[in-house]
Amino acid sequence: MNFDHSPKVEELRRRVTDFMEQHIVPRLRQHHDEIHAGTFPVSFMEDLKALAKAEGLWNLFLPHLQDGEAGTRLTNLEYAPLAEIMGRVLWSSEVFNCSAPDTGNMEILHMFGTDEQKAQWLAPLLEGKIRSAFAMTEPDVASSDATNIQTLITADGDDYVINGRKWFISNAAHPNCKIMILMGKTDPDNADRHRQQSMILVPMDRPGVTVERNISVMNHHSPEGHCEITFKDVRVPKTSLLGGEGDGFMMAQARLGPGRIHHCMRSIGQSELALDLMVERAQERKSFGKYLHQHGAVGEWIARSRMEIDQARLLVLKCADMIDKVGAKGARKEISMIKAIVPHMQTTIADRAMQVFGAMGISPDTPLADIWTWGRALRYADGPDEVHLRAIARLEIKQAQDRPGFTLPYLTAPQRTL
Repeated sequence: MNFDHSPKVEELRRRVTDFMEQHIVPRLRQHHDEIHAGTFPVSFMEDLKALAKAEGLWNLFLPHLQDGEAGTRLTNLEYAPLAEIMGRVLWSSEVFNCSAPDTGNMEILHMFGTDEQKAQWLAPLLEGKIRSAFAMTEPDVASSDATNIQTLITADGDDYVINGRKWFISNAAHPNCKIMILMGKTDPDNADRHRQQSMILVPMDRPGVTVERNISVMNHHSPEGHCEITFKDVRVPKTSLLGGEGDGFMMAQARLGPGRIHHCMRSIGQSELALDLMVERAQERKSFGKYLHQHGAVGEWIARSRMEIDQARLLVLKCADMIDKVGAKGARKEISMIKAIVPHMQTTIADRAMQVFGAMGISPDTPLADIWTWGRALRYADGPDEVHLRAIARLEIKQAQDRPGFTLPYLTAPQRTL
């Protein structure tokens, strides 16, 4: 495996870094002040999006753009280092039209949408004119097992009727959020639990769609929303179905593979920023006659953080390369591995950095508390750690069962048939 960046990617890294330093980082204070003053979307977002689009830094995440669609055709491996750079500022991905959940929704529409669905919803999403949401998680069942979902999608003449409740639906409070991709059950009695679900397009303004509340995450209020939404006799035409009935679980897996690469690389960018802040603070402050980095514990934190970031990055790049070559299904073990490793790494490094900063580290004067909060939330997003660890263990056991007796020559005790 060779993860050296191509000249094309190196140039894009330089351009994205320059854009961040010239146009995004200088607006951090303004973004903070406007959000806390209740101004959302922030006043400068559309101007920044127009500038990024004009500079060709737009829709970088989508490898299969069609002719006439604005963006840069990059593989997952090529996009990964750009996502890391964007990750250093939590809200910056939207500037480049590369923010979740829009990215995953555009992927699904590209892969499974009809021409009519693409014209109505994909085109304005690619242009950054609207935002979107993905409605899967439910409060009344363990959504770590997506086959548990209870929202019903019932055929009725030329329509489907939707009834159910979803929550932690990211982006649903954004005023530009116009469409949801909802996962529900069209065939709850199917003996194949993975063929019960379907995905369907639901406009936010449909009668019966009610945003009940915007749920805070770790007491942090996100203006774009992590919303609880009820669906009561919501009617949409049958042409709103994505793919075929029973394809929902398959589409969810196709959506989540690249999305986990994006999340993890942004997390690595946030972890790099936390380490940078920790290193600078450790060189500025003294205690007991020594700079902080000269104390053994702090020096060890810095060293371990560097090792953990570089290890995680290599694994994520390997996973991105595998998705490009063999698809998300072929890389399913690696996808689970990065999803379990990276959020835990992020919270660990952010916690160390907060400790080095002392009380300032848990204040809004640094981004560390937000970095820690987002890392902690990611231990649930796209599947909790325990589900991914279970998947990794099952795949390891299956591989071992496919090669019985493989380790026998390594045993020194009298050999017995396993």
